Amino acid sequence: MTTDLSHIRNFGICAHIDAGKTTVSERILYYTGKNYKIGEVHEGTATMDFLEEEQERGITIQSAATTCPWTHESKEYKLNLIDTPGHVDFTIEVERSLRVLDGAVAVFDGKEGVEAQSETVWRQADRYRVPRLCFVNKMDKLGASFDFSFSTIKSRLGANAIAIQYPIGTGPEFQGIIDLIRMKAIYFKGEKGETVIEKDVGDDWKETAEKWRHDMVEKVAELDDALMDKYLHGTAILEEEIRLALRRAVVERKAYPVLCGAALRNIGVQMLLDKVVELLPNPNEKPEVEGTDPRDKDVRMTRPHDKDAPFSGLVFKVVSDQHGDLTYVRIYSGTLTKGTRLLNPGNGKKENASRIFEMHAQNRIPLEETSAGNIVAIVGIKDSYTGDTLCDADKPIMLERMHFPEPVISMSIEPKSADDKRRLSEALGVIRREDPSFRSHFDEETGQTIISGMGELHLEIISNKLKRDMKIGVDVGKPRVSYREAITRKVEWVRGLFKKQSGGRGQFGDCQIHLEPFTAAQAAEDELDFTENIAFENKIVGGSVPKEFIPSIEYGVRQTALNGPVYNRGYPLINAKITLVDGSYHDVDSSQVAFEQAGRIALQEASAKAGGVLLEPIMKVVVTVPNDYLGNITGDISSRRGMIIDTDDRGVVKLVTAEIPLAELFGYTTAIRGMSQGRASATMEFLEYRQMPKGMIEQVLDDKKDKAGAKK
Repeated sequence: MTTDLSHIRNFGICAHIDAGKTTVSERILYYTGKNYKIGEVHEGTATMDFLEEEQERGITIQSAATTCPWTHESKEYKLNLIDTPGHVDFTIEVERSLRVLDGAVAVFDGKEGVEAQSETVWRQADRYRVPRLCFVNKMDKLGASFDFSFSTIKSRLGANAIAIQYPIGTGPEFQGIIDLIRMKAIYFKGEKGETVIEKDVGDDWKETAEKWRHDMVEKVAELDDALMDKYLHGTAILEEEIRLALRRAVVERKAYPVLCGAALRNIGVQMLLDKVVELLPNPNEKPEVEGTDPRDKDVRMTRPHDKDAPFSGLVFKVVSDQHGDLTYVRIYSGTLTKGTRLLNPGNGKKENASRIFEMHAQNRIPLEETSAGNIVAIVGIKDSYTGDTLCDADKPIMLERMHFPEPVISMSIEPKSADDKRRLSEALGVIRREDPSFRSHFDEETGQTIISGMGELHLEIISNKLKRDMKIGVDVGKPRVSYREAITRKVEWVRGLFKKQSGGRGQFGDCQIHLEPFTAAQAAEDELDFTENIAFENKIVGGSVPKEFIPSIEYGVRQTALNGPVYNRGYPLINAKITLVDGSYHDVDSSQVAFEQAGRIALQEASAKAGGVLLEPIMKVVVTVPNDYLGNITGDISSRRGMIIDTDDRGVVKLVTAEIPLAELFGYTTAIRGMSQGRASATMEFLEYRQMPKGMIEQVLDDKKDKAGAKK
């Protein structure tokens, strides 16, 4: 297979849950010859959904990677494809996939158009500057409308959408696709739609097709001055000119071509693959990858997408395996040979790429060597995790890290036996390596292990993995909300003094701090580290605290912030800045431990004066409900301290968008089914942390206190 970078496409399939991403992926595997038969999600036979949980639930839980060939216009291309989940609880899988992809195909349900999670993945792709094609799927579904779906892409996503295909019929009447660039009608025949037949556009569809083609040509002309000149002078714009202008616009993210089809009925996927290679960028067309010098973070560096450049790659996924952890790496520059020693500049450790594999879902194809532009899995990496850089030890570079969402929901988990306790600790470590959106810690107050994640389904699947896959006996508590602390005003010159004398050498640490509310935007503007949403700035002048003790003070305040200095209930303090302004030391008694304690005391004192509040996670909830049950749903939202933001008509159903505290949403899906005779459904995603009403704060703190007391 070719290794020419211009013939490689690294792309992902992403969308709202149930839009048909995995079905599209399965057809791609079949038509590229990677699979000899088509796997179906509803039958539990999908290649890309190979986990037992995925097959049982009919949803994608973890992103799966594969490599397959595609021949277009007599040229062979190498497609590195990642199928991502649609459920919001697994948004980290989408996040880390988009970070390393050069392009994406956003799939939409032909009846529903842009849905809640569609907007989320679109914003994620915007954050990582990923060029996209849009594929309106399920055009064979009753009630499907290309016109409606196309309009929602423009209105809800604010995207410069350009339709380059149009369906021949919709719903049960859907037969094929009109290629608006070539003005040809395309039909897909044979048992698996493998035979592509091209015809002239019939009279029934000619007027509609010409209208949509006129709109397409006008939009394409707006992207290119030379084409606009031709358009204004009435000169025909050639097919090749349209393709070239579209490609430039896609690569620069100025336009998003819209295609259509019905993957389940095997219509349109081959044309989608053609457009992937025609319009999405190859690695060379992306800007050189940016990073910093690990020895001086103020020095910016780049690496070209070249197999002869110094090696650099980004770890975007770790999968635990009985034969050794699989570390998925996107290679941005250089060449990697089996057995090469690499550097992780983040922790300074050397890693050994003992084996390299090209992945096909859970199947592996061993490689002796690979180079820039490829996505591979490596065995032998011990101390590198998602977001870490691997590079040439002699030419180090630190690539930009990923954004990991904070967990919003927690639950207790307790081992049933001493053996289970030992194995549980190891298992949680494995899961943390695999899933950066998962957290676990031991709560000293209650004596319980607490696991935290992105939603009820996320934690349910993790607990099932512990019980079923890892054979660990555990009792699982009820889910509970992960709250946060915040302050409302600035306090200055708060002293933290730690003084201890017990015969012989004593302990002495003394510091003074300012504490104030702070945001990520302010931290970026001031170029301050905002780890765990806390900024620390040293403004000591004149050496009142020696330099070697400053890191100890920072460590003390950061650890105290993590434990929650306002209410001391384990809810982390966020969105705050601690400024070290003064202090004193003792020539003999001062130590790192003493100044760490001084920092802890200073933050606790300052937090008590800074108007502490408790923040709760607010979820954006979108409920699809038949008109007959709208009153039941809206009344219930109000009873859950929710606020209705928008109500949208979708034929015989309404789309209700609301903001509701997570604490009020446990078991919500079951509740709305009961209120609508099973006809309403809901999706939810984390929106923001918001201040809680005072009465609710007291209730939450009392509940935590009661649980701790009962355990003791």
